Amino acid sequence: MLKTFKTTTAMLALSLALIVPHNQVYAAPILEGLLTKNGNPSLAPMLKNVLPGVVNISVKGKKDVQGFALPDEFRFMFPGMGDAFGFGNKPQQREFRALGSGVIIDAKEGLVVTNHHVIDGADEIKVQLADSREFDAKLIGKDSHTDLALLRLKDAKNLTQIDMAESDNLEVGDFAIAIGNPYGLGQTVTSGIVSALGRSGLNIENIENFIQTDAAINSGNSGGALIDLSGKLIGINTAIMAPSGGNIGIGFAIPSNMVKTVTQQLLKYGEVKRGLLGVIGTELNADLAQSFGYENSTGAFVNEVIKDSGADKAGIKSGDIITALNGKKIKSFASLRAEIATQRAGDEVTITVFREGKYQDVKVRLGNDTQQKVTADESESISPAFAGATLTNADKGGVEISDVQKGSMASRFGLRKGDIITGVNRSEVNNLHDLKTILEKEKGKLSAIRINRDGTTLYITLR
Repeated sequence: MLKTFKTTTAMLALSLALIVPHNQVYAAPILEGLLTKNGNPSLAPMLKNVLPGVVNISVKGKKDVQGFALPDEFRFMFPGMGDAFGFGNKPQQREFRALGSGVIIDAKEGLVVTNHHVIDGADEIKVQLADSREFDAKLIGKDSHTDLALLRLKDAKNLTQIDMAESDNLEVGDFAIAIGNPYGLGQTVTSGIVSALGRSGLNIENIENFIQTDAAINSGNSGGALIDLSGKLIGINTAIMAPSGGNIGIGFAIPSNMVKTVTQQLLKYGEVKRGLLGVIGTELNADLAQSFGYENSTGAFVNEVIKDSGADKAGIKSGDIITALNGKKIKSFASLRAEIATQRAGDEVTITVFREGKYQDVKVRLGNDTQQKVTADESESISPAFAGATLTNADKGGVEISDVQKGSMASRFGLRKGDIITGVNRSEVNNLHDLKTILEKEKGKLSAIRINRDGTTLYITLR
């Protein structure tokens, strides 16, 4: 049987009292500023200033729904059956409604940050404040890779914002408070600690560098605030690990530093112009580190350097171990990827590498991560199924099959000129970089490639 335990500030005070000698008076620093008038420890004074900065978000829109798309070569077998069974015809649109949370990060400009998945596909976005005022919201920009979106409230005044903390200063064991709108119940506060930092490999998002917390997070908390005891934003709640569908004490939040860099670009450009280092690598393990004379267990191992990339021009080599970016320690290849993803194309960064027993700093000018075209000769490197297809970034998002060689593997798999690849399994594909990254992650597994063909959605499976 799964048992649950509640942790409160009052319990913390009690536990502290048990370890302090009876003849000494000790005011725990962690409780300073959290005392009510009657002397009881409480988060209420801080929360009074913070709660108005967390909002409830409700959206509605329409999404394409289609159970199955029949390939053209088999339609003759089912004449006139498309409307009855929903295949071979255009997708049907079904209205949906969803609830989530958001955080006001700029009161003057009326800016609210939330999760991309909260507003994805929405035609109408409503934001309700803690004082029950409701406003229409306009989408400024969104980034599916980090699962972040930026909204602007229309004609909103007298707002309260939550300032961002420096999430790089977080440590495991720091107290954390989650605020959101679980199950549409309304504003709800839960407390816990930072359970882990730099969590990745969860296949929740394309770019992962999560704060893990045991503060209760449930459905509807998405986009809400994770704050510290001073009331500053340390993360945006985005996902839970919940086999049963409810909270089991493992929640994940996007760090505030990532939120800051992404929202700045969304505000300025409406999208994220993400930088590209130009290396292909793997996670470092003890055996690999030992074979290269590296005594630590953290870092990112470089397997390959992409020709003419920023890394190549700066002199980074295969076999290097990347240990820091701009002086910040790199724990894994996943953390390197997340850090680079928050940098802009064209930015100059300092990469620290370990090579032949020595550390050295390398200045790298980041390139653009949205390669424009993959030729028929190169496409096999993405997947054998694409051999013979020319792939280009589509103007409105996705990857277009701009040409298919007759008799090629791509042709045999059913790809056609004009097809637009929009997703792989449950992940969105916005450009060639997305397609490469997702298929690399799914290597060896059965993948369903979602394609838009003349307004019809269909899937092609490949391994």
